[in-house]
Amino acid sequence: MTSTKHTVSPALGRVLATVSVGFVVTQLDVTIVNIALPEIGANLHANVAGLQWVVDAYTLAFAVLMLSAGALGDRFGARRLYAAGIVLFALASLACGVASGAPMLVAARALQGIGAAAMLPNSLALLNQSYGHDPKLRARAVGLWTAAGAISIAAGPVAGGLLIAAFGWRSIFLVNLPICAAGFLATLLWVPRPEAALPETARAETAGPETAPPTPRGIDLSGQTLAIVALTAFVAAVIEWRPLGLSHPLVAGGFVLAALAGSAFVAVEARASAPMLPLSLFAGRSFSAAVLFGICVNMTYYGMVFVLSLYLQRVRGYTALQAGLAFLPLTGGFLISNVASGWVVGRFGVRVPMIAGAVTAGLGYGLLHLVDASTPLIGLLLPFLLIPSGMGLAVPAMTTAVLASAQASRAGTASAVLNTARQAGGAVGVAAFGALASGAAATQIVSGMQAATAISVDLLAFAGVISCLVHPQPHSSSQARREADSASVGNSR
Repeated sequence: MTSTKHTVSPALGRVLATVSVGFVVTQLDVTIVNIALPEIGANLHANVAGLQWVVDAYTLAFAVLMLSAGALGDRFGARRLYAAGIVLFALASLACGVASGAPMLVAARALQGIGAAAMLPNSLALLNQSYGHDPKLRARAVGLWTAAGAISIAAGPVAGGLLIAAFGWRSIFLVNLPICAAGFLATLLWVPRPEAALPETARAETAGPETAPPTPRGIDLSGQTLAIVALTAFVAAVIEWRPLGLSHPLVAGGFVLAALAGSAFVAVEARASAPMLPLSLFAGRSFSAAVLFGICVNMTYYGMVFVLSLYLQRVRGYTALQAGLAFLPLTGGFLISNVASGWVVGRFGVRVPMIAGAVTAGLGYGLLHLVDASTPLIGLLLPFLLIPSGMGLAVPAMTTAVLASAQASRAGTASAVLNTARQAGGAVGVAAFGALASGAAATQIVSGMQAATAISVDLLAFAGVISCLVHPQPHSSSQARREADSASVGNSR
């Protein structure tokens, strides 16, 4: 009986495959668009700031709405929200593919972000519902789920280059339609309803008064509005900082508005009876450290992919296909390290792979800092292998740490907090690193890239240090609930 405890059944495997579809399309559209930016800019007459909005309209909507999407999933069911997100994402992708101008494309990208926000936290919640009874099995499943998303992130530029060369830039959005159709049908056929998600033995193990269904929470409209205002104002100010200058009223005003809205958001959430961001989640040291780790990782990677796309096509003169193929080593690094991460977490816990991953990726960014306009392509190979290898090792461990530190009834919200923070970090990374490399001259792009890599090394060094605060061993959802309940009782005393 114990020999089969950690075996993935066909039914669980189908759930894993289905929820991975949503993760694939949401992550694919983070990076696939980067390789098309020069063609989009030329075809739709958009400057670098406009291209940053094409990227960040998606990541901003993705980030600011995930918390509400996670709460909606906890209230109405993760399966239902996940399926609705797939449908919306498909419709938005169609709108992107037929966009006649930059404003329409930016608006459609924001709509894509809304669909992605509905999918991502609820895909992870569905995964936790099915695998949360077995921490080692969950670690393996999270590793494979993360591998699917990470590979799609890494493969985005490659796939984008191939599609653009064959069919033009619009095809990078239209390719989502058959993927979403397959994911929607699989959700209806293969993803069980919550009461059937766990095996009988797992339901028996977790049965009890503490597993009673949570009281449905309302939608925190004031918190959601303030979050949108704060993050949008901050990213807009960062994007426009370089072309307009810090003293420009729009830039200075954007930073002031972001600070005021952010402060108001924290105050509102602290007093709300049903907050979109339960601040109590951050009372756990492991949860807080893992979320901060995720911000650092996404800020560096998303920002660098944006800058590298400009570097390869505007400095080295590569076509979209050549630039996409240059990103190919990223895919292999993610594939190997993501799959290995589940085994490492099961053997050593989450802290070791997080620290090792931060160090490895930081070394890759350090080597990338030495690259200039005359560096041969082979000089990019080692950093392009080290960066995804480190991230692929660390991110599944980080995700497992978050799931293990949250109650099962808060799985959707906890995963939404993590992914909101990561997407927000990615949006800020694109805005900040893009601003550093926003000049038209090759020397400006190269100097901006070198500054961005230096910042990335510092951020990952910080991430490695805070990894020491994460509880080393993941545990089951039922154990996490008991620990959380004990902590709550202790705090009330």
